[in-house]
This record gives sequence, structure tokens and C-alpha cells, in this order.
Amino acid sequence: MKGRVIIFSITGCPFCMRAKDKMQKLGIEYMDINLDNYPERRTEAKERSGKNTVPQIFFNNRHIGGFDDFDKLAESELQELIREVEENPAPADAPQPPSPKSADSAKAGEEIDFTCELDEYAQLVNDFKGSGLIKDRRKGFIHNYKNSFVGKEAVDWLVSSKKVEREKAVEMCRQLVERNFGHSLEKGKAAEFKDDDTIYRLLEDDESTALNSGMSSSCEPRPAPQVAEELRRLILNLYSEFLSKDGKGVDYAAMGQSKEFIAYIKHTAELQRVKLEGMTREETLAFFVNIYNALVIHANVIRGPPVNLWQRYKFFNTICYTIGGYTFALNEIENGVLRSNRKAIGAVTKPFSKSDPRLKVSLPAPEPKIHFALVCGAKSCPPIKTYTSAGIDEELSLAAEAFLEGEDGCVLNMPKREIRLSKIFQWYKEDFGSNNEELVQFVLAHMGKGQKKDQLEELLVSGNFKVGFMKYNWI
Repeated sequence: MKGRVIIFSITGCPFCMRAKDKMQKLGIEYMDINLDNYPERRTEAKERSGKNTVPQIFFNNRHIGGFDDFDKLAESELQELIREVEENPAPADAPQPPSPKSADSAKAGEEIDFTCELDEYAQLVNDFKGSGLIKDRRKGFIHNYKNSFVGKEAVDWLVSSKKVEREKAVEMCRQLVERNFGHSLEKGKAAEFKDDDTIYRLLEDDESTALNSGMSSSCEPRPAPQVAEELRRLILNLYSEFLSKDGKGVDYAAMGQSKEFIAYIKHTAELQRVKLEGMTREETLAFFVNIYNALVIHANVIRGPPVNLWQRYKFFNTICYTIGGYTFALNEIENGVLRSNRKAIGAVTKPFSKSDPRLKVSLPAPEPKIHFALVCGAKSCPPIKTYTSAGIDEELSLAAEAFLEGEDGCVLNMPKREIRLSKIFQWYKEDFGSNNEELVQFVLAHMGKGQKKDQLEELLVSGNFKVGFMKYNWI
């Protein structure tokens, strides 16, 4: 070709994959500009297309639009575009391909380095394992604590084996608990370590259903957003690699056998001891949105996607990670943390009680835009996107705009003056407004410029409209 075809995309975007797949089937050569690798070109993509969504496709300097626009081209229009790039060089105002230097730096920037500063207490944990202190213990006639140790016995062992003063030994044990290597097993006992008959257990020995249980990390505890960013990049790259060429499915079986997925599982152990304290609202949002999405993909690989109502209920209420010493299930992340401890759909009680220590990381107020960012694995869900604490509010707004632009989010029937919205707006209506008018105002405020927004505003101003909700596609 004398000219060129450019596709602006992001990692893990199903519609981007569909666009590329169709290009390949048609034998059209194209250049992919992944905006995750070339973030400096995000502004250009938006200015050229007038859209915040991907893919955005250009034949020389002619903007075609997204995948749906490309897919709906008539055969005559498509052949005209192909002739355009075959016969005519790209003009100066067409999108330029990335320079080789830029490509090299982008590739290097995507490499994920999991090296970390080793925690000095990780070696102490290994010493504990070989000390004979850890064994099954019974207290009274009822309680049987498996794989546990007694506080004062641990202190005695440290004084004897490490040749330290008792005060120093107590402090070492206290650090093990504070760093989330271990915890008390007795209800009513203080969370901090005590030099008495309190029974403790190493976190890795807990009988937990958490997908990151049964292993430990030797890394010095790091801020939660830093760990989540690394895990997000790894799981997103995995998702993209095993997404089918047509963008309609993920080969979870093949993903589970990959060395990259095994590496991902290994590094989820670091979540057990991350520092959740002191996170800002923005850091909390980005951290838990990214972890939720990664956990869904992890669970789909390990357990398989849920296929019926009961399996979905069990999936979202039992699939969990241990994070910062506490267990967080998917529903607890969504409703307890991100929705500021509001009841889940059909639930009788709130996720966290007033005495639940996890309540301290709950957002001070619900953030409704998280519903366009959380991925449940269904076709009607928003696409996977990238989220950072520095730009979380803008990124959530872009996710909302992308969702509402598609037919899964909002469909208008002007002759019937009907607004049909995703079932998400019905399930979580209290997050968006107290009535249909406030709900539609929210949708209008978060919709990108275009004909759909103009028509929605016309309906809202007239006051003559009705709101309906579309069936949710779980397939």
C-alpha cells in the first residue's frame, strides 16, 4: 500500500481485537498504536476522532470511527477506502506511525519488574516453621486450633535460640503480627501480640478460600496502589494475550497453563501484607477497582465462569483475596468499599458491621461511576480499562462515556420517547438518583457529545419520556 491504515487501541479491548481481526481477514495491512504503550498520543486520538473510546480507525486521513462503524460499512464504501490507501500516499495531516525509538521505549515500559526489598522478618517466619512451635492445639473442650503457636512459647523460643532479651523477643513477635505474617485466633483478644497464652497462626497456614492463600511473600510491605498497579498490568496483558482474535472470548484454560499466569498467582501473595492504611480516596478507588477486575479474571481461570443464578451468587460472595491481613470477597469490595458500605442487591444487611475493621478502608461516599469500571465477565459489562490513582476520576468518566455510547448502556427510541438503560441502573438506582429524572440527568452528564446526547437532552427538557431497563446478558 502507498498509504496506511492506523488503529488506535488499548490493551485488553475486545472491540479493538475485532477490528484487527476483520482487517486481517480482509487482507488489509494496518498499524496498531496501543495507547497504553504510547500514552503521549491519547490526546491526538481524542482530537482526531472526537471520541474518548477505542478503537478509532483511520484510512490515511479519513476517520472511519470505532469497530461498529467499520463493521457496518457497505461493500462499495469499504472498497473505496481500500483503493484510497493502496493508490495514494498518506497526506501530511494523516496520523503518523510511532517512531522506532518510541516503540522501543514503550516495550521496555511494559516490562514488569517484581523485584522488591526483602522483609527481614520473612526469614524469622522460616525459622518459626522449623522450630517445632507450630502444631495443632486445643484450648478447653471446644476449640481446636490447627497449625498454631502460643505467644509466650514463641517468646521463650526467641530468647533461647536467638539469644535476645525478652523485651526484644516480644517486639519481634509483635512485628510479625503487625506486618500481617500472623494473627490471633481467639475472639475477644486484642489484635496486637501479647506475651501470654494467646494462640496465634501464620497467615499462610489459615484454612482460607482466598485465591492467594497458602503462600507468603518475602517482600517488605508496600503501599497497596503500587502493588495493584503491577498486578493490574500483568493480568491485563494476560487477558489481552488470550483474548480470541474476534474479541468475543477468552481462552481461560490456556491462560491457566501459561508461565505468566503462574507468575501472577505467585505475586498475589504480596496483597496479604500490603499497607491499606492512609490511602486517599483516589488511591482506594484505583486499588480496589483494579484488584476486583484482576480477581474476576483469576477466578474465571481457577474456578470457571458462573453459568446460572446460584453460581453467580456464590461466585461474587465467595471469590476473595486476602488483602492487608483481611479477606475481601468481590461483593465486599464492590458494596463494602467502593459503594461506602451499602447493601448488595437482595442483601438484608450491609457488608461490614460497625465493628468490622475493614470498614476503615470503605469510601466516605459511594462512587457511582465504579459500575462502569468493574468487570463481571459478561457481554453487557463495561470493557476492561486501566485505572491509576492520579487520574482515577477522569478515567472513570471515560469508562462511563464509553459504556453509555454503546447499545449495552443506553438506547433511545425517539418516536416512543423511550429511554432504555442497562440493568445496572435499575439494580443500583440509589447510587444514581432518587427518581427517573435524576437518573436520566446522571446519564446525560456522563454521555459524550453527539446525536444520542442531543436526543436525550431533548427528552429530558420536555419532561415527556419513559424509562425502561434492558435485559442483562450474562452469556
